Amino acid sequence: MNMMTLWHISGWEFAALALAALLVGFSKTAVSGANTVSLAVFAAVLPARASTGVLLPLLIAGDTFAVLTYRRHAHWPTLWRLFPAVAAGVVAGTLFLARVGDGIVRVSIGVILLMMTGITLWRRRQEATEDVSTRTGRATAGAYGVLGGFTTMVANAGGPVMSMYLLSAGFRKMGFLGTSAFFFLIVNVAKIPFSAALGLIDTDSLLLDAALLVFVVPGAFLGRWAVHKINQRLFDRIVIVATVVGAVELLLT
Repeated sequence: MNMMTLWHISGWEFAALALAALLVGFSKTAVSGANTVSLAVFAAVLPARASTGVLLPLLIAGDTFAVLTYRRHAHWPTLWRLFPAVAAGVVAGTLFLARVGDGIVRVSIGVILLMMTGITLWRRRQEATEDVSTRTGRATAGAYGVLGGFTTMVANAGGPVMSMYLLSAGFRKMGFLGTSAFFFLIVNVAKIPFSAALGLIDTDSLLLDAALLVFVVPGAFLGRWAVHKINQRLFDRIVIVATVVGAVELLLT
């Protein structure tokens, strides 16, 4: 990455990144699905590989707000069961990023976003037709962890996988938010040395992060205010449609 690659963007492109950064904060404290829109926007405006490195510190900032908000509701036994498998997935994702070019990363992010959207839709259908106890035993924490680790390393897109696991395990709203907040804060911080070693995080990317961080903060506070008020069904539909549009755009360009 270099300064011209990251900073030679138009005003409209920066506005899109700013909105995506606001959605990062909002997703961490209210609706995790909004984050997939941010992934698509960053990968569309910036080089695909660079976008994952720029987005990571912003995600960590959002995770920090989420932990401060929901820290009392985390379920640590669940987290400890997931971490070993997630670590394996992160290593696999790092090896993948080290071997492929920007074009393949761009297509991979698009495919992952479509796959995560499909998982989300499948999960909602399962929720409507099955009891939690029926769904809990269908996949091990290891399988979810590896897939979550790989997708979060390659595209910062582990949210739907972990959401599916936590819901299938029977977590209620606050327990879900608290457990996922600590999970992503720990995992995203652990990804920093891998991303830095791949050249995805450097001085230039951090300067862009500094400019975008001011939009994450109000998004996080907006999420805290809206979490008990938002029309979840309508918002989720908007997020899903926007994610699909963004993923298709990545695949076609």
